[in-house]
Amino acid sequence: MSEQIEQIKTLIIGSGPAGYTAAIYAARADLKPVVYTGMEPGGQLTTTTEVDNFPGYPEGVDGPTMMSQLQQQAERFGTDVRIGMVTAVELSDEVGGIHRVTVDDSKQIEAETIIISTGASAKYLGLPSEQRLRGGGVSACAVCDGFFYKGQEVAIVGGGDTAAEEASYLANICEKVTMLVRKDHMRASKAMQHRVNNLENIEIRYNTEIDEVLGEQVVEGLRMVNNQTGEKEEIAITGLFIAIGHTPNTAIFKGQLDMDDTGYIITQPGSTKTNKPGVFASGDAQDKIYRQAVTAAGTGCMAALDAERYLATIETSEPVGS
Repeated sequence: MSEQIEQIKTLIIGSGPAGYTAAIYAARADLKPVVYTGMEPGGQLTTTTEVDNFPGYPEGVDGPTMMSQLQQQAERFGTDVRIGMVTAVELSDEVGGIHRVTVDDSKQIEAETIIISTGASAKYLGLPSEQRLRGGGVSACAVCDGFFYKGQEVAIVGGGDTAAEEASYLANICEKVTMLVRKDHMRASKAMQHRVNNLENIEIRYNTEIDEVLGEQVVEGLRMVNNQTGEKEEIAITGLFIAIGHTPNTAIFKGQLDMDDTGYIITQPGSTKTNKPGVFASGDAQDKIYRQAVTAAGTGCMAALDAERYLATIETSEPVGS
C-alpha cells in the first residue's frame, strides 16, 4: 500500500535566515508551517565562523549558533522542522490550487502555499587547500567577513563587478588587496574598473590563478601561478576572498517559475510573489544583489505575510459549503 499523501497549509523549502524567519511569522499566524532543511541545514551561515553584522548580537555570534537559535525560535511557535530534501515539485497555475511536492524522491506532500528559501551557493575554485581553510581565512563574502582583516593584507579572486566592488570595499579597511584575474582583462563594467584602478592599495595581477592556499589552520599566504608563463610566486596574506559568483539553488523549479538568465527566481516588485499563485520566494534564491543574512530574514518575513494574506483571500472567496 502506498504512503498516504500529507497535506500541509504552508511548506517552507530551505532553512537559512529566510526560511526560519518565514517559519516564525507563519507559525505565529497559525499557518502550521513545515520546514524541510535541505542538504545544508541552516544554510550558508553554518559555514561562517563569526557573524558580526546581524542586529541583536552586540558581541557577535558564530554562524551555527545563530542558526540553531533561529530554529529553536521557529520551533517554539510550533514549526515542524524536518531533515529532508525536496527533489521534485509540481506547481499549480490556479489560484487556490494545490502544489505537489516530492521529498527525498519518495514522500508525497500537497501544500496550499510554498515559501522557497533554498538560498544560493557560492562558487569556489575547488582546491583542497581552499576548502580546508574555509572559515579559517577563506571566505566568499567580503562584506560579511572583511572586517576581521582590518589593517591586514588580503587577496581576492575574480574579475567581474562583484569582485571589483568587494575589492574596493576591502581596500577601505585593509592595508593591501591583491586582486587575481585569470584573464588579461576584467569583466567588470568600466565604472567599476576605474574605481579599482584609482585605489592605490589594490594590486591587480592579470593572467594569474591560485596554485595553493598556504597555511595549516588559518590562511598564511598564497602561491600564485601566471597561466601564460607558468611562473609561480608566493605572497603573505591573512584572508582570501573568492568572488567568482553564486549559483542559486533553484534547479528543481526551472520550467515552472520565472527566473533570470542565471537562475534567480523573479518576484513581483515589492513582494515575494512568483508567477505561480501561492508560491513565494525569499532570501538568496531571489536576491542576487544584497545576499546578506539580515536581508534574507526580511524577505522571509515578507514571504510569510504574503502567504498569510493569500490564504486569507482564498478562504474568504470560497463559496459556502465548499
